[in-house]
Amino acid sequence: MAGRLRYLGSQDTFYVGNLKGVGRIYQQTFVDTYSKVAFCKLYTTKTPITAADTLNDKVLPFFEQYDLPMLRILTDRGTEYCGRVDHHDYQLYLAINDIDHTKTKAMHPQTNGICERFHKTILQEFYQVTFRKKLYADIDELQKDLDEWIEYYNNERTHQGKVCCGRTPMATLLDGKTIWAEKNLAQI
Repeated sequence: MAGRLRYLGSQDTFYVGNLKGVGRIYQQTFVDTYSKVAFCKLYTTKTPITAADTLNDKVLPFFEQYDLPMLRILTDRGTEYCGRVDHHDYQLYLAINDIDHTKTKAMHPQTNGICERFHKTILQEFYQVTFRKKLYADIDELQKDLDEWIEYYNNERTHQGKVCCGRTPMATLLDGKTIWAEKNLAQI
């Protein structure tokens, strides 16, 4: 049913850990709440600029490529996402791109459960495995391996659940594109 489909992305910051010689590593995570297609980018800080950069570099170009406009993004109330619109880089970026910003209920991370569940998956299936196998000298090397894992996650790893039903996130996205287009037309 088209009324159930939401143009909603979920974004969160995930603390990866410390890399020797680099320092703290943070991951900006974006998950499409319908298809579960995910994007991740690593940074040494968690700031409004890094949160907006992930959207600008990975997320919006992807959805534009499939002619699927992002209408709303859900985040927690972290300082990288919230602030005065006229002085906050992330808020400004959303406003410029005409994206509504929904914030989770304070002190309730389960409100952003899709990102939280993705963080558990990436920790178990990627970080815990890769950090046992390899020592990383820099963030770019880790980002390269992360990008390969995300490619696998989006295109080969099947998901269970009421929307994916054993399909990959990309298959779910492409299968649902017609419904997505109908939902967009209904909002005009």
